[in-house]
Amino acid sequence: MRIITNPLEFPEGDWPALAAGSFRVFAPAKINLHLEILKKRLDGYHEIETLMVQIGLYDALDFELGDNKEERLTCDRTDLSVGEENLIIKAGRLLKKETGTQQGFRIHLMKRIPWAAGLGGGSSDGAAALWGLNHLWKLGLNQKELMSLSAQLGSDVAFFLGSAAAWATGRGEILEPVPALFRCPLVLVKPPMGLSTAEVYKRLKVPEFAHNGSECRQAFEEGDFSKLGSLMFNRLQEPAFEISPTVKRYYEQLQQVPTLGCLLSGSGSCCFALCETHQDARSIAENWSRGLRPDELAAPAQIYVTATLTD
Repeated sequence: MRIITNPLEFPEGDWPALAAGSFRVFAPAKINLHLEILKKRLDGYHEIETLMVQIGLYDALDFELGDNKEERLTCDRTDLSVGEENLIIKAGRLLKKETGTQQGFRIHLMKRIPWAAGLGGGSSDGAAALWGLNHLWKLGLNQKELMSLSAQLGSDVAFFLGSAAAWATGRGEILEPVPALFRCPLVLVKPPMGLSTAEVYKRLKVPEFAHNGSECRQAFEEGDFSKLGSLMFNRLQEPAFEISPTVKRYYEQLQQVPTLGCLLSGSGSCCFALCETHQDARSIAENWSRGLRPDELAAPAQIYVTATLTD
């Protein structure tokens, strides 16, 4: 993540003007190219291994100093909670507790990443809040210190403070950076419904033998996306489809399009497809926007054309 004060540096998209005296931090989404569940831990979490990659779909957070002890979070989506359960608020309170600062903040969240989608938007926002407030309050915490604090917010939060791709183990907090040297075009299909991560895990059957992700990781590092498309794997896909056959039908429709491979991201409900070229990705998105989907899927999906990020 980085602090952006120049509108010319904003990612593509319709972003509102930046107010005087404030700065903006962009929080990327992620996909899981490989996700295996190894066992249930004694602490209630699951032991996992996953290849996570940041993608060019963003939320944005605008920061400015608030009055003494002020904690103000606003959002351009009225259907998203901005209360104390929001990871942005939790990040601010965590930094105050750990550093003793009594400074206030005003943060405005521009929400573009769908939630309950398996794209890590909430975790990314929490990471952006840690990063941005550290800068706003001039706390001087380094990346390692921020990543250590982030574990108190959630398992995926630390990932968004590091490299564009990582091999994650433990409950997701043990990160090994993976070289991200190539941009792979993607189409994301977000069904109108979301899925609860907790409910998906309840349906999970931990396998006797784990699916090895080493070849998937190697293909990603080498930029062999054709091979990568055939090696992608997600243990949570089956229980997610059991909960929502409709999500499964969106996925099956995406499978009918010529791509390098399709997968559910995380616990869903968003599906994605790897494409050979950006033009292929745009063509698929245009066809979907014209309504090329099964008749029984009355509600349109949200369609995004993006790419994996590089370091």
